[in-house]
Amino acid sequence: MVYVPATPALAAQTLAPAGILSAAPAIAAAPAHTTLRVRSAQLDVLEAHGAVVSGALQEGHREGRAGRIVTLQGLGAHGWRTLTSTRTGAHGAFRLRYTPRALVSERVRLRFAGDAYGRAARRPLGRLNSYRLAGASWYGGGGGLACGGSLTSSTLGVANKTLPCGTLVTLRYGGHSVRVPVIDRGPYVEGREFDLTEATKRALGFGDTGQVWSTG
Repeated sequence: MVYVPATPALAAQTLAPAGILSAAPAIAAAPAHTTLRVRSAQLDVLEAHGAVVSGALQEGHREGRAGRIVTLQGLGAHGWRTLTSTRTGAHGAFRLRYTPRALVSERVRLRFAGDAYGRAARRPLGRLNSYRLAGASWYGGGGGLACGGSLTSSTLGVANKTLPCGTLVTLRYGGHSVRVPVIDRGPYVEGREFDLTEATKRALGFGDTGQVWSTG
């Protein structure tokens, strides 16, 4: 009788009832549910300054792996597009930085496309706004508006000399922001670009004159 020592190849096989050797099937684990956690998001920035989002990609109840790709996407006229991307570091942590090339106000989200270890995930972030500084004042009273309609104490909007009527402008002042349409013409004072209606002034907590952050 000849003795044949066991080898790794034979050890990985099982004996079928008919005496035929067959390979044991490999069982692959299903990709885990993933979550995009956000620790901080700075989405209101002055022009030429970068928006920053930091957080972590988590797998189920475990910390995520390093090397996963997380993207920041913006919603444009043709759907979602990638603005920038990064790879996760230790414990699934990530930090994305994006500097808009122009004044913008658009919805953004985080996206993980998924891989062999984790399912795809998305996380809405709100709106990314890139502003410039603009001189402003306010006006009230009544009367007609150059873009149609009448001015009241509850009318939200701004007057501007050149922007088309109906153009939506996001304004920010003292930590408050509003998105309002151009409804009138003016102001006709040097150094001022916007006249805020009384309701817009109240929503921003604006004084009589000063500078606001504007996307328009």
